[in-house]
Amino acid sequence: MNHLADCIEAEAKQNNFSGVVQVKQHGKEITSSCYGYANKSDKRENNVHTRFGIASGCKIFTAIAVCQLVQQGLISFESRLLDYLQKVDFPLFSPEITVHQLLTHSSGIPDYFDETIMDDFEELWKAQPMYTLRHLEDFVSMFRNLPMMWTPGERFHYNNAGYIVLGLLVEELSGMSFSDYVELHIFKPCGMEQSGYFTLDALPANCALGYIEEENGSWRTNIYSIPVKGGADGGAFVTAPDMQLFWNGLMNHTLLSPALTSLLLTPHMHVDGEGYYGYGVWISLREGEVLKFHIMGYDPGVSFRSAIYPASGETVVVMSNTSNGASQIFKKIDNLL
Repeated sequence: MNHLADCIEAEAKQNNFSGVVQVKQHGKEITSSCYGYANKSDKRENNVHTRFGIASGCKIFTAIAVCQLVQQGLISFESRLLDYLQKVDFPLFSPEITVHQLLTHSSGIPDYFDETIMDDFEELWKAQPMYTLRHLEDFVSMFRNLPMMWTPGERFHYNNAGYIVLGLLVEELSGMSFSDYVELHIFKPCGMEQSGYFTLDALPANCALGYIEEENGSWRTNIYSIPVKGGADGGAFVTAPDMQLFWNGLMNHTLLSPALTSLLLTPHMHVDGEGYYGYGVWISLREGEVLKFHIMGYDPGVSFRSAIYPASGETVVVMSNTSNGASQIFKKIDNLL
């Protein structure tokens, strides 16, 4: 596996990577390396315990939260959303939308940021300042009165708003704020002591600032480019060791029963080729067998990839505080594995 470390090192240097890479196999560390600065101005270097924003990488946390509520008998996957969500009104939503459809991006609801037709996340904040987005309900005005995109269950279409709605459901059924719920019922049981939903204007110690590179080679932080606090569709801060603990907790049934873990990791929706989507997780098949379960997140100044390869036992975590740094490193590792 020294070859793997050498390849990561070469790729990191070639692309001026800023972030942390960690690979384990059956819990044993194969390689772990840190690059670049968590804070460029103060030349504070990234370290293995640096907390990185992971954007949409934490949709899997939202899916697990919902599965836990199903496990408690508070709701089912076939439950209709509008029968359970009472505190927030969505006048144009179809009454047929189910929890399963929201989890699998097949609900057909309108999205506040449609990644298939929009590529500049920062454009959103001209109408809705990012510093106002501190709670899930703060996102609702951006999509509440938009029409349905299509009939529920008709197709897969990646949808951020769908996960905001699932977070609202978690809040209503648990009586807790979404971030408090995840930190108590997902992070804590896994031992993820350094992870949390932090606000950009009050970050705790050892957090990486996100950096956006301009065309002229200069850089700026992402503090005006993403919501001030992450929510059910993304935005938690996590360390690489904590991400390893998360995969361990999920696969060892610390978070969900074996049956519900299996359902979470079932390829429910075909996306393309051998790519599928479960509940909050991407799934790659090869000749009908699972090659990897993987999650990813991209925001201005944030890029994240993580995967577990069930047949061979590797878990990979690549976190970066730049907009696309994680992709090339992850692809190199993925090809080698």
